[in-house]
Amino acid sequence: MFRPTIKTMLTLRKATAEDVPLILEFIRALAAFERAPDAVTATEAGLLRDGFGANPYYQCLIADWDGQPAGFALYFFNYSTWTGRPGIHLEDIYVHTEMRGRGIGKALLAQVAAAAHALGCPRLQWQVLDWNTPAVEFYGSLGGQFLDEWRNVRMEPEAIRRLAELAPGIGPGITPGGEPS
Repeated sequence: MFRPTIKTMLTLRKATAEDVPLILEFIRALAAFERAPDAVTATEAGLLRDGFGANPYYQCLIADWDGQPAGFALYFFNYSTWTGRPGIHLEDIYVHTEMRGRGIGKALLAQVAAAAHALGCPRLQWQVLDWNTPAVEFYGSLGGQFLDEWRNVRMEPEAIRRLAELAPGIGPGITPGGEPS
């Protein structure tokens, strides 16, 4: 009797523009899991613009299990001045609750690590909520290091606007592509 294995059941693929509604669905599911269901303001139009234009801001992988969407990983490149090399920041990784325990999350994370390794990135980093004990243990089992001495800092639109008002007047700055705006 044929018994399906992870290799026959699991497919990882690079997301396409047609996956944008699915990506947003995964983002909302992750936010609900992280006890912040109302925090998502992302839109399909924004995800399409920012991930599938001429200069995409992010990359995304979709995991399908037996032909059904099971999870995703969304990441982008950053830069370490200390190593003088680009790195990868994993913004989101999520596997539907009923699909967990099948190696899907590990496969997604391994594929992102493969991209980092192939590109010579010395760092792959992400965040995990301290109360998410299964994820903390999972990441630790894969060799993840927890940087307790570092604090995450974030500014939201109003704080950004107030700080921007203090800019010395050389213009809006540099665009993501590196060109003066």
